[in-house]
Amino acid sequence: MARIVNDKNKSQFNLFFQRRFLPFFVTQFLGAFNDNLFKNSLLVIVVSSAMAGSDSTTNFTTNLAAGLFILPYFLFSTTAGLLADKYDKALLIRRIKIAEIIIMLAGCYALWSLNITLMLAILFCLGTQSSFFGPIKYSIIPQHLDNSELLGANAQVGMGTFVSILLGTLIGGWIVTMEQGPIWVGGLTVAVAIIGWLSSKEIPPAPSASDDIRISLNPIAEARQNFKLAKKDPTVFYCILANSWFWLYGGSFLTQVPNFAVTVLNGHATLITILLAAFIIGVAIGSLLCTKLSGGVVEPGIVPIGAIGLTVFAIDLFFSSSAFQLGNQSASSVLPVQFFGLIGALRVTFDLIFIGLFGGLYIVPLYSMIQQRSASDVRARVLSVNNICNAFYMVVGSIIGIICLSILSWTIPQFFFGIAVMNMLFTGYIFYRVPEFLQRFKIWGSSLG
Repeated sequence: MARIVNDKNKSQFNLFFQRRFLPFFVTQFLGAFNDNLFKNSLLVIVVSSAMAGSDSTTNFTTNLAAGLFILPYFLFSTTAGLLADKYDKALLIRRIKIAEIIIMLAGCYALWSLNITLMLAILFCLGTQSSFFGPIKYSIIPQHLDNSELLGANAQVGMGTFVSILLGTLIGGWIVTMEQGPIWVGGLTVAVAIIGWLSSKEIPPAPSASDDIRISLNPIAEARQNFKLAKKDPTVFYCILANSWFWLYGGSFLTQVPNFAVTVLNGHATLITILLAAFIIGVAIGSLLCTKLSGGVVEPGIVPIGAIGLTVFAIDLFFSSSAFQLGNQSASSVLPVQFFGLIGALRVTFDLIFIGLFGGLYIVPLYSMIQQRSASDVRARVLSVNNICNAFYMVVGSIIGIICLSILSWTIPQFFFGIAVMNMLFTGYIFYRVPEFLQRFKIWGSSLG
């Protein structure tokens, strides 16, 4: 398929006017939005429903929901990578979107009947659908775009993913609490799934480069083989580990923000939304800023900048939140409008924004390097390894949170400080194993002078 070479002087937003990118972007954006719309609606129903019965039941169901969504990434990512390398990726996306419509129709019934068990089953199905979409999502981009366009495309996909997470979370939590809210949510999820399918029909063909692949019935053996493929290029493998680390790091922050807003900042529940938005908007800004800082090319030297910022502003969040507590001891149930008038509130907010911003600078070049340096005939299988590692690191992040906050009895600001130190150690190890990151960082820095 002929591809139009990107002019480096053109804005990265020029891709939104290209059929080889826009339908795919819309499709993946709506898919992520729908996942989070349904998931957050379910969590609100669990927390507020009399069916929950007790705090222990509510906590169990909430954690079960998170686990059911992540579990398919372990179970099906290997098969998803094989399918994505064997068949036309555009065709697979359309099939996945048809499956989403069917899942959401069942989800609509589950919401209407307030059947928590069925909702959890639907959430598992959504996780399964997402696990099959994951390897396709990042392997189709370099098939339709040139190397000079990879960074801009990944920046926009990264921005779109986090914005869709935010919108799905906010809209789901808002609509489901309205009168007949669950029914409205169900109808909206079906409508979004249909629009996503219509959009997927406009994605140009993305034929396979290795249609002779045999689909194995032994996913464990295939997973081992895929890990071997990923390790053929050590830089690719360490990029996968570094990428997965961000999902642990970012997930740790997103998980703790609700408790942080209420128990540390003495905020009203509505403040949670403001702080989540600050973090996610920061990621979106950082993702888009990557293209400007690197001149539109895949620049490994940007990754250390992101890693440094993630550590510095997480440590500052420890100090700023501690200062906020000391300066506003009499505050309670603070509304967002009141919050920004309190001592240190802006500093806390900017810390969260900059943590997200440097996260965007950190993760976008990593995705681009994995795509660029993986052979086209195995790219989806390599990206399936990335999916598995992402899921594993997110689970590890949850375990670290439990150990630090429940067993060691750390405060949430202390936990943020601890994660910042872990980030410094982990990324330092990655840069030691792949010297190219620091070498390119020096060259990039000197070019600014």
